[in-house]
Amino acid sequence: MTTDRLDALLPKLQQLRGALAQAVVGQHAVVEQLLIGLLAGGHCLLEGAPGLGKTLLVRSLGQALEL
Repeated sequence: MTTDRLDALLPKLQQLRGALAQAVVGQHAVVEQLLIGLLAGGHCLLEGAPGLGKTLLVRSLGQALEL
């Protein structure tokens, strides 16, 4: 990936991170890992106890990406 493309992508990534941080409070590490998986083109498996915001995080990601 070229630096020009990275420079263009960075503001969008920061905006996406901000939108997810507003939706899911206190899950900074999970948000970062999800974004890394998204950028790497890989799969993400969200595991955890009920009520931690897994579904909310994925729904918020879909809304932020307009999917």
